[in-house]
Amino acid sequence: MNFELKTLGWAGSASEQCDAMVALVGDGFKPGKDALSQLAAQAIKAEDLPTKAGKCLSAYRPAGLACTRLVLAGAADLSAKSVRQAVAAAVASIKDGAAKHLLLVFQDAPAKGAVRAAVMAAAEASYVYTTTQSKPHARKLQRVTIAVAAAAPVKAEFERAQAAVVGIELAKEWANRPSNHATPTLLAQAAQALAKLPKIKCEVLGPAQVKKLGMGSFMAVSQGSEEPLRFIVLRYENAPKAQAPVVLVGKGITFDTGGISLKPAPEMDEMKYDMSGAASVLGVFRALGQLQPAINVIGLIPACENMPDGRAIKPGDVVTSMSGQTIEILNTDAEGRLVLCDALTYAERFKPRAVIDIATLTGACMIALGGVRSGMFSSDDALAASLLAAGDAALDPCWRMPLDEEYAEGLKTHFADVANVAGRAGGAITAAKFLQRFAAKFSWAHLDIAGTAWKGGAAKGATGRPVGLLLDYLLGAVQADGRTAKRAPK
Repeated sequence: MNFELKTLGWAGSASEQCDAMVALVGDGFKPGKDALSQLAAQAIKAEDLPTKAGKCLSAYRPAGLACTRLVLAGAADLSAKSVRQAVAAAVASIKDGAAKHLLLVFQDAPAKGAVRAAVMAAAEASYVYTTTQSKPHARKLQRVTIAVAAAAPVKAEFERAQAAVVGIELAKEWANRPSNHATPTLLAQAAQALAKLPKIKCEVLGPAQVKKLGMGSFMAVSQGSEEPLRFIVLRYENAPKAQAPVVLVGKGITFDTGGISLKPAPEMDEMKYDMSGAASVLGVFRALGQLQPAINVIGLIPACENMPDGRAIKPGDVVTSMSGQTIEILNTDAEGRLVLCDALTYAERFKPRAVIDIATLTGACMIALGGVRSGMFSSDDALAASLLAAGDAALDPCWRMPLDEEYAEGLKTHFADVANVAGRAGGAITAAKFLQRFAAKFSWAHLDIAGTAWKGGAAKGATGRPVGLLLDYLLGAVQADGRTAKRAPK
């Protein structure tokens, strides 16, 4: 998808050649004398066009306009959220047609975040997965021009949106792939391909190297699979070496059967999405490679399958993690925390400013928050506040969950330092409490994306979340560093 930002008002848009035009119409619309404004005013007066976000009215070859098809899209208060709803509905209404070039027109100066919302909504609504189809239905919409009264003030926002789209679509691509097309080895190759971008390096560790590191917990999960594990280390370095990096840790279970604690058969195919945390890390690095912000970021991806082979771990087994802590595995389907804990210990070597792990970790989080907000747990109030703000700004929201020490009671066991599960109650929280044991030496947050990483049913597919949230957080860190540098004494 190609995006272009152009200085162009409603009057000038009338003469623009395009396959389709989407004109955003907000509450209190004030028409000008141009053909587009007059058409919108007539539609509103006739009550054929409500300005409620998501309501649309289409016309074919409208008089006085050069576009083949016009969609008047209600956008309510023209906020970023309303614009996202409006553009999503408008693009959905034309994406099955022949339109290749779309002109999306703002009447007035866009609200903060509205241009980004428009770009990302257009990409989302037109996205098509094709990799494993024999006769793929390619994305028809190829080019989107965003028309605003003045392009310069929103240029930076537009460029951030472009990078976010590229990252989100990479995350979608790898999460959507069937597990035989997204093995740990293939996932590592995808990470290595990112090293072709400026400032990015990639190192891939295999079973022997992981064993030498003492990652007994990670190795235990992988031992039931014929696919060899991979531990992926990505580095984006575009700030002084003295600047501590942010470390992103993505759960990379490329398929999760549950192991010996086998999952029920219905919808088990969706367990290909259990590497969505890893996919989001790949997506963030793809966006960083395009934007080139002045920051240091490390990406860690422990990638393996969880299979019920004769060599697989069994309920009651005890393993030793890289930290030296022993873990009693009461449920082999709680494997994500077993691979993440060793990655969190590995993260210590980078002396990070913050560590954020991202994982489709618990069904309990899905029950708690549904598919609207990701669950966020953090030992650091400032980090939690930054993530909440980033999620709200990116329209990729999260919600802070508790970490009271009492929730760790259920993880106690007579046979190891800690059990990998507690009871059913508060399952997302007890999973986070397990991870917290391995994150005591740095500022840490955990994003449980089990409810937000993909959609099921007729709309089945990866969402690419939380790439937008993470990218906003990282760019916010760059801005914070800039402000600190300006305040520093000379």
